[in-house]
Amino acid sequence: MSRKTTGALAALGTALLLGAATAQTAHAATEQPGGLPLPATHLQPTDAQGALGGTTAGLGYAIAPAKDLRLDPWAGSSADLLNNGVAVVPDNGVGPVGTGTVTGPLSAGGGAKNLPLAGPLLTALPI
Repeated sequence: MSRKTTGALAALGTALLLGAATAQTAHAATEQPGGLPLPATHLQPTDAQGALGGTTAGLGYAIAPAKDLRLDPWAGSSADLLNNGVAVVPDNGVGPVGTGTVTGPLSAGGGAKNLPLAGPLLTALPI
C-alpha cells in the first residue's frame, strides 16, 4: 500500500467514526437509555414537610446517645465525688435544702435525662 492509499483509508475511517458518533449523539439528545425522560432544567418544588421529617428523624438518632450518656464516670465507686452532699436547714420552718436532689441521680449512674430540671426538657427532643 502506498502512503496515499493509507492516508485515504485513514481519512475514510475517521469520517465513518465521526459520522457514527454524531448520529449517536443526535439519538442520545432525544432519548435516554431505558426510556427515561430527560431531566428538567428547572428546580423541583421543595418538600418542606419531608425535609423537616428527615431532619427530625436524623436528629433523634444523634441526640439519643447523649441523653443516655453516663455523666459521672465514678458513679457507685468509693471515688465518687458527687456521692457527698450538703444540706442546710433554715430557721424559718422551711424544709432542708441540699445538693442531694441534683447530685443523687448522677451518683446513682444516671445521665442527663435523670436530672431534675434538664430531664423534662430533654423529653421534648425526639427519641
